[in-house]
Formats: sequence, C-alpha cells, structure tokens
Amino acid sequence: MSVDWAVREPHPVLRPLIARYLGYVQDDVTLAVHRGLPSRHVTLVISLDRPVRVTGMPLPDQSPVTAQGLVGGLHLGPALIAQDRRQRGIHVELDPLGVRALLGVSAAELSGQVVALDQLGSPVLAELPERLAEAEDWSSRFAVLDRVLANVAAERAGTAEVGWAWRRLLGADGRLLVTTLADEVGWSRRHFGERFRAEVGLTPKQASRVLRFEQALRSVRGGGRVDLAEVAIRCGYYDQAHLSNEWRALAGCSPRTWIAEELPFLQDDDGAGGRDSSA
Repeated sequence: MSVDWAVREPHPVLRPLIARYLGYVQDDVTLAVHRGLPSRHVTLVISLDRPVRVTGMPLPDQSPVTAQGLVGGLHLGPALIAQDRRQRGIHVELDPLGVRALLGVSAAELSGQVVALDQLGSPVLAELPERLAEAEDWSSRFAVLDRVLANVAAERAGTAEVGWAWRRLLGADGRLLVTTLADEVGWSRRHFGERFRAEVGLTPKQASRVLRFEQALRSVRGGGRVDLAEVAIRCGYYDQAHLSNEWRALAGCSPRTWIAEELPFLQDDDGAGGRDSSA
C-alpha cells in the first residue's frame, strides 16, 4: 500500500477550534475494514473520491451511514469503516468545545453519533465536499477550509470553566480525578459533570477513559516490541487486564488483535502523523 500525507495547522484564528487538517491519498489498500477508534477530537471526514461507508456504528442501535462528508462525535466504541482500494480525502480534527461554533450543534448532541455533513442544516458545510474536490492541490484545499470554517465560526463555544477543565484533562492524558477538577473550578461534582457533558458530549470520567486510551494507543504505535504490562502502568491503568478490558470496550477487540490487524497499515506518529484513527 502506498500512502501520501499532507498535514497543516489551520489559520491562526481557527486554532482554538481545530487541531489540524490531514489530507491523505492511499492506493492499493488491502485492509477491508478500518476501525475508527475513540479519540479526543470530534472528526470531520470528507472524501474526495467515493463516499465514506460506515458499516458499524459506535452505538449498536444506529443504522449504517454513507456520505461524502461525515462528522463523528466523541465515542466509546469503534466505528467500522469499509475501505476502497483507493482513498483520497481530508480529516479535520475539531476541539469538542469548538464544535458548536463550527457546526451549529454541540459536541454533546454528536456524542456517539456519526452524522452526514449535509444533515447538519448548513448549506455552506454541505457544499464543502464538492468545493474541496474541485481544488487542484492540498494547499488550495486547506485554504478553502480556512475560508469556509473561519466564516461560520463567530466565536468559540463553551464556558470558561469547562474549557479549563478540558485542557487540564488533555494535559494529564485523562489521569485526573473528577472530584479534583470539580473542586478546582469551585463546583459540586454533580454540577461539574452535567456542565461538562452538556458541552463535550461525554462525562468527565468517560472523557478520561478516552484520553488514557489515546495515550496507550500512541505507546503501542511507537514501534518495536510492545510490552502491554508496561504500557498499562505508564498510561494509568491498574494492570494489563484493566488495559485489555478497556481496549476491548473502546476498540472492539483485544490489543493483540488490533496490533495484528491495523498496526502494519499505520504510519508512526513521528512522521506525517498518519491518518487519525478516529471517526
């Protein structure tokens, strides 16, 4: 399989809302199904070729979705994505607290969901796949994203307290007690949990699970021999069994199964960053 990546930060005005743009071209893809894993980002996916086909949703009661542009909210299980032999598209990694400003809905409304971009009620966003497909190169595509998203983002959503708590969790890779965060912002644990979930889409405890899982995923993708017991300790799990149980819950398979199936197809984070494994 040949892979070409193009990675760029958004315009400075958008950086509080968006982590990065990631363009990709993959030829001769042999893995039939890709697991879109939980992550800290709400992910906007736009295909520049055939529509994206999500055949297995993070929540079991959801129907599969096929669309040229998709938005995946924060989730606690894998999204199964059917892969074509050739794939060309763009991932946009959104901060959960910037979702309302960019998409017109909160991260909470998208939690556990994969939604077609044209179902969000914004004609400007619905036209994005066509406009990006018409652009000649990555530089011009990223410029289109900058213009469109900057125009629809009037201001960053979310309270200062929730934003501060979210950034604290990010910096600690999820290894902070909910009571500690609530105390630091001066709220009761219950009120803090309700406000956090209303903006982010996950409870603080669920968000912590995802962030610890992300750190474990980075450790596993780092290359070389994988010592799962060591990864578990480094990432704040009780032991290897705890790590394995969480991995099965969030990825839909054991760590060893995921390593065997997907790791050969992913680039190391030290390079272009690889395509984000979230959906």
